[in-house]
Amino acid sequence: MSRCELTGKRPMVKNLVSHSNRKTKSKTNPNVQSKRLFSKYLDQFVRLQVATKAIKDMEHMGGFDHFILNQDDSQLSARALAVKNRIIRKISAKPAQKKQ
Repeated sequence: MSRCELTGKRPMVKNLVSHSNRKTKSKTNPNVQSKRLFSKYLDQFVRLQVATKAIKDMEHMGGFDHFILNQDDSQLSARALAVKNRIIRKISAKPAQKKQ
């Protein structure tokens, strides 16, 4: 079963309705791709199963890090949640820069 690890998008069941109004069950799968996404905070690539719609949303929001930090934890898979927690730890571990 294909599932996007960032948005939680899953296969959907729908009805194909003919001209005679006969309903036929059909299943549509999201367009999920295995992608290597670069995290600027971690300074490394992360491999995730991501829907193409999520890739477009990432580009619109300003990158992978910004997208995953704003994403709700209930929608993320266990692997994506682990990446998000690593990013949060990395951000909080950075020392505060002094203003001159």
